[in-house]
Amino acid sequence: MGRDYREVAQRIEAAAEGETDAIALMATVACELYHGFEGFDWVGFYRVTAPEMLKIGPYQGGHGCLVIPFARGVCGAAAREARTQVVPDVDAFPGHIACASSTRSEIVVPVFDAAGGLIAVLDIDSDAPAAFDEDDARALESLMAAVFSRP
Repeated sequence: MGRDYREVAQRIEAAAEGETDAIALMATVACELYHGFEGFDWVGFYRVTAPEMLKIGPYQGGHGCLVIPFARGVCGAAAREARTQVVPDVDAFPGHIACASSTRSEIVVPVFDAAGGLIAVLDIDSDAPAAFDEDDARALESLMAAVFSRP
């Protein structure tokens, strides 16, 4: 989509410097991404809170789903497969969970801690179809690693 993540990433990394609390980091990332890009209509984290279970974390936008099992939806697939999911048409994704009826496309990036353990997924929804691509995936994966996988 041709987004330039450099400026937003610099703001996030500057704000995150020295911070070790994952929830504070998630809140900062969600805020900066939500306000940093047109068409990011919901940005938030679903945290791993129990085996095979995600629970809503810090987010920006309308209400999100409270709990998502690894077995369901785009967020569950990203957590289960430990792999970014780029979904150009959410209606075509088997088992998509419609937390917001306006969502047309989605990207979900797994978030790992310094030990390589899955701690959350970053979920970004857009009301526009095909709003995300592999460039977004690479930039967001790099940002999640820079913020959450530091020793």
